[in-house]
Amino acid sequence: MKQKMPKGVNQITEGVIWKQLLLFFFPIVFGTLFQQIYNTADTVVVGRFVGKEALAAVGGSASQIANLLVGFFVGLSSGATVIISQFYGAKDEKNLKLTLHTAFGFSILAGIVIGLAGFFLSERLLEMMNTPSEVMKDSILYLHIYFAGILFNLIYNMGSGILRAVGDSKRPLYVLIVTCIMNILLDILLVVLFGMGVAGVAFATVLSQAVSAVLVVWMLVTTKEIYQLKISEIRVYKKHLTGFLRIGIPAGLESVMYNISNILIQVFVNNLGTDTVAAWGTLGKIDAFFWMVINAFSISITTFVGQNYGAGKFERMRKSVRVCMGMSLVSSVAISGLLLVFGRNIFGLFTTDSSVIRIGSHMINFLLPAYSIYVVIGILSGALRGAGKVLVPMLLTCGGVCTLRIIWLFTMMPGHPGIDTIMLSYPISWSITAVLFIVYYIKRFPRSHRQ
Repeated sequence: MKQKMPKGVNQITEGVIWKQLLLFFFPIVFGTLFQQIYNTADTVVVGRFVGKEALAAVGGSASQIANLLVGFFVGLSSGATVIISQFYGAKDEKNLKLTLHTAFGFSILAGIVIGLAGFFLSERLLEMMNTPSEVMKDSILYLHIYFAGILFNLIYNMGSGILRAVGDSKRPLYVLIVTCIMNILLDILLVVLFGMGVAGVAFATVLSQAVSAVLVVWMLVTTKEIYQLKISEIRVYKKHLTGFLRIGIPAGLESVMYNISNILIQVFVNNLGTDTVAAWGTLGKIDAFFWMVINAFSISITTFVGQNYGAGKFERMRKSVRVCMGMSLVSSVAISGLLLVFGRNIFGLFTTDSSVIRIGSHMINFLLPAYSIYVVIGILSGALRGAGKVLVPMLLTCGGVCTLRIIWLFTMMPGHPGIDTIMLSYPISWSITAVLFIVYYIKRFPRSHRQ
């Protein structure tokens, strides 16, 4: 039974598209910026004050393992945010609340399972990735502390995703500003002043994530809107869990495939020595400023499509995809250009080692010109997810990006070992997958409920 929403116009389903996209986008992108500063502070501090081995430990294999498990949860939770955005657009208060409380119950269970799995499997996974022996001890220590506090990370991700699903992208930004500043101060306190090394960075991360989880839960508990969270009502409702896992499982598997391909790439990179490992991990921090913009546009279009789909506004839904695609392409070209010009200087912020800077500068010059190809995949995937179409996009991504990249590595690396062969897998896999997404979008993107 549908109930009345609070008075006021929903700008996502009623306002000027380009203006509302930007109003929604900017808090997300600034939030992601602070998230990257949050993560980057860790690598800058250990790289400058501990050494390149610690830099490789925090930014190499350990980072890939953390991204694998957390990424799978974020993919699963995206199903809840899509369903909530559709219920919010359709003004269906009852099902929105049941999905909301199921999502938090699921987050708590997932936090316990992922935390235990990550803690006890860390050493074995690092060994399987051929992590250099000189960084193994620090990598294990970092992951043990990180996964001991992973529950906070998952609760924050779910809570902030729900806020964005109902059109509130500002308050997650405020949370990230607070916790980013806190993380930087804790990094300086624990690593520089107390000399705790990699452990200090890990504790700073967990403590900051704990604060972010508390803040986002407090925002949902104290709101007077229909998406209010009531702690006593948190439980897993089977029907609503099944509903959002239908969307979340393909997204989670897609994330896993992405991260498995990244882990395999890390294995090949690990065989090229500590300098290349440090440069590759640092590149992941630098080009994250590109990905944060594209991902912010992708999140924006998912919410726009989800709410307009729920409201039955299909032409507006399609127009928003076109507008978002244009904005994303312009942004990607601008960011890539800036990183190409200033890449070497940015690398110098992370390390003073000339070999690492030289290798990293080559990586930027090789890869950045091709990054705009990915925009097509990111925006169309986000749009299709908002409309509830996730299975085929997942197959396209897993096959076109992930599987093809893995095949490339095992086929080409034996005869042509080196970082250039590894990097070439990116533009090749993106190009093929982008074409497949365009064809599927043209044929299957919803024009009416009958589709």
